[in-house]
Amino acid sequence: MQPAPSVIIFSTLSGAGFGLLFFLGIGFPVVSGGVAFVFYLIAFGLAVGGLLASVFHLGNKKNAWKSFSQWRTSWLSREGWFAVTGLLVMGLYAFLQVFFDTTVFTLGFTGAALSLATVFATSMIYAQLRTIPRWNQPATPGFFLSASLAGGALLSGNVTTAVIFLTILGAITVFHWWKGDQRFAEAGSTIETATQLKGRVSLWEKPHTGQNYLTHEMVFHVARKHAVKLRVIAILAMSVVPVLLLVLFPVHHVLAAIAVLSYLAGVFVQRWLFFAEAEHVVGLYYGAHARA
Repeated sequence: MQPAPSVIIFSTLSGAGFGLLFFLGIGFPVVSGGVAFVFYLIAFGLAVGGLLASVFHLGNKKNAWKSFSQWRTSWLSREGWFAVTGLLVMGLYAFLQVFFDTTVFTLGFTGAALSLATVFATSMIYAQLRTIPRWNQPATPGFFLSASLAGGALLSGNVTTAVIFLTILGAITVFHWWKGDQRFAEAGSTIETATQLKGRVSLWEKPHTGQNYLTHEMVFHVARKHAVKLRVIAILAMSVVPVLLLVLFPVHHVLAAIAVLSYLAGVFVQRWLFFAEAEHVVGLYYGAHARA
């Protein structure tokens, strides 16, 4: 699929932001006053900034509110409800900590659960799509959640926890790539199943002579050699480099900032690949999968 910058920014920033809100909600660390203000400023800035970035990808932005009405059947709608209620609960929790030095753990745990539920709902928007076999696998929610928790642990200063989740993130991402490379074949989608024609079917002519919405949004091809290079960059930046920085050197603000920036850059590359390597079954009509 054509990678949309706004969606990639949303996915990268909001995941880290909700991850930080999760750790603050469960009390790792317990903060108050000015320190709490800084933590929550970062968390809400990332989470809300990411959500706003996703709005720019909508075709008709003024109708965004309508997505909240389909919560019974739509993971996108559930994501919206979890995000808004989570931010409201964590906003109250933060307000009490910043201005009254009061920690209400019931609020914190509720907000933490809603923050993690938001990330899970985001992942399920993609994982449920059977038309994109690479996404339609259990590892998709796994790496969304592990990326969020790794970013949250990094930003909250939980070094040991960050190392654990960064390592898990790296392992799940590699597995997702490995499994994803097999998923289209496993799904059994071919030009024969797409056209419901018997025998050997080959593409004689594409459905359109020029570009259209489907070819622009759904049929995107990234060269294998470039994909491999980007995978290496992603895994090094989002997992290996931050872990080495946290394990081999004394932790201080400069190194922590470098680790966070490296993680964010790596996740950004990984999310770009997540969309760029997605093979939509509609591509069969354009010979895209045969070319891959």
